[in-house]
Amino acid sequence: MYLKRASGPRTVTLADGSILTHADLPPQNTYRWVASRKAIVVDAVIHQLITKKEALARYDLSEEELDGWISASERHGKDALKATAVQRFR
Repeated sequence: MYLKRASGPRTVTLADGSILTHADLPPQNTYRWVASRKAIVVDAVIHQLITKKEALARYDLSEEELDGWISASERHGKDALKATAVQRFR
């Protein structure tokens, strides 16, 4: 089995002690963004598992969208990433 050499770390440890790897990231063709998938991408960017530029290209996101996820997560926690909570956390 051939593993592609990834730039940056292979794993990162999150604040709760869990470990996040490249295998935990959502598939590249993800088009339905539930809160749990958003949270994984946000954690990967914040903890530098992938760069912001890589996340934008990999998931075809706008910079504004990803910045919104990151700021909502930092301000209000993971619950702010739910689509039904957008009005409550604005």
